[in-house]
Amino acid sequence: MAEVERTVEDRLREEYFTLRPEIRRVADRLEAEIRYHLLPISGGLQGHERLAVKCRVKSCESALEKLRRHQEERAFQRNRPEIYTLTSLNDLAGVRVLAFPQSRLAEIDQLLREELRGWTADPVEDDGELQALKYYGYCQASDKIRGEYQVVSMLIGLFWEVEHSAIYKPDARLSGIAGHRGMRERTRDVVKALRAFEEQFEALARQD
Repeated sequence: MAEVERTVEDRLREEYFTLRPEIRRVADRLEAEIRYHLLPISGGLQGHERLAVKCRVKSCESALEKLRRHQEERAFQRNRPEIYTLTSLNDLAGVRVLAFPQSRLAEIDQLLREELRGWTADPVEDDGELQALKYYGYCQASDKIRGEYQVVSMLIGLFWEVEHSAIYKPDARLSGIAGHRGMRERTRDVVKALRAFEEQFEALARQD
């Protein structure tokens, strides 16, 4: 019987499950470091303020899809499977720092930049407007797997979680929603409304 040829995806899936324990270590280490560095802030929050640190490991299929999107014409070269590796991604392991109100974001960002020196800034922007602060780099858990952390408004970050699970990981029926112009516009409307809510809240809070 002829041997079935392994595809690029087959090779990358094998690589992913080989790397997964190391990815998990990076995620756990980065989460622990960030929680520790943020203790001066989290310990001094006022009653209405919130700070949360969320950790995640990118799934195999999400990693493959992201690597595919980075290629020309969003496709792998089938005759050169050896040129692809998931270690080229910056966000196999990630941490998101959520804060409310948004006035805490600058303080959190400055503290983490001082503690995690040498990390590369890669801000999240939409239509020229800053949505979140994002950085990637290496921690002590691995010199092969880069980690990523984001600092974002809690209201916007929680909305993104719902949006991501509903739109970016849909079933086959919903596969066209993410790129729909009307949906992208509505998403921008929600983000603007949440930002306006926070600005109004903080303005009124400062008056008390």
